[in-house]
Amino acid sequence: MYSIINCMEEIRIVEVKTKSQLRKFVDLPNVMYRDVPQFIPAFYGDDLQDWDRSKNPAFQYCDARAFLAYRGDEIVGRIGAILSRRANEKWNTRRMRFTQVDFIDDPLVSSRLFETVEEWARQENCDELQGPLGFCDLDREGMLVEGFDRQSLFITYYNPPYYIEHLTRLGFVKDADWVEFRIAVPKEGDDSYNRISKVADMVIKRGHYHKADLSRRSHFKPYIRKVFELVNIAYADLYGTVELVKDQIEKYADKFVPLINPDYCCIVLDEQEELAGFGVCCPSVDQALKKSRGRLFPFGWIGLLRSLRKNTVVDLLLIAVRPELQGKGINAVILDHIMHSCIKNGIRYAESGPQLELNHKINSQWKIFPIEQHKRRRCFVKKLSI
Repeated sequence: MYSIINCMEEIRIVEVKTKSQLRKFVDLPNVMYRDVPQFIPAFYGDDLQDWDRSKNPAFQYCDARAFLAYRGDEIVGRIGAILSRRANEKWNTRRMRFTQVDFIDDPLVSSRLFETVEEWARQENCDELQGPLGFCDLDREGMLVEGFDRQSLFITYYNPPYYIEHLTRLGFVKDADWVEFRIAVPKEGDDSYNRISKVADMVIKRGHYHKADLSRRSHFKPYIRKVFELVNIAYADLYGTVELVKDQIEKYADKFVPLINPDYCCIVLDEQEELAGFGVCCPSVDQALKKSRGRLFPFGWIGLLRSLRKNTVVDLLLIAVRPELQGKGINAVILDHIMHSCIKNGIRYAESGPQLELNHKINSQWKIFPIEQHKRRRCFVKKLSI
């Protein structure tokens, strides 16, 4: 764990302005948690681009600032702040989001970081602080509150237990929770295998649906825009979501498409060739990112490719069904396809990633499989005194 030295020195907060400061901001978790087995870094380059106004389309409707906390010459914490005008308009709020927050176990450090964000929030006429959230729902969100002994994913944050104590002391309370599941892949002939296959076959025959040919990665490209348009529709009522703009769709397509293995993607079409639903997952790249500290170059891409080709775990990235078709078994077709691919390729487990605790439609679909709810993440909120 990160060391605390000369605790009597003053904490100095510096706004990130230069490329050098941004690199230190993005890399801080790698420094703090380099010896923590459960910590998995994100893609270093993606995190850098998130703070680049010329490369992150979210700045079309967001403003954001990032800060580092120093004690002497040592960096002891970081925090980002995002003012999402589109989210506040949609949800009729005046909230400032905090994001990418890390700090040593020192109340003075966490206090100074959050005080800095609160000061900017008041200047922007915000009355609440909310987070951890990203620029949009496809970014990392939620602070770990259960499952500290379990490995994180590259799409989630890691934090030690003392973070919760700090936020509670600072006046933050629960606003929403996400839960995560570890799902065991059934064996051919198991009861869950037979049940999901039976439902999937029945849905395809009775509903006259069919699966798109995705035998090659290039086959996925014509559906990319439709996939993210469906995300906008299907996720519209979920906590904290905002509609992705055109440029964001292109950004996240560029981010996720390289991870796609055609075996683990399913696109369900109706008789008119319209998208009925889809599911995308990928072999876990977590250990490869751990070894490379989230960097693809000069050699990190080698481990990444190995992970994508041979693995025993998959991460579930996105799944969505057209609202008017929800409850009609489309999700069974998607899960059946992925299940068969997992069995064929020797996959033993799937990680669900964060699912909203109250999103019963999504959470209930895993009950047909042997599952373990092993992690929980929380979005906190704090009312600001004006």
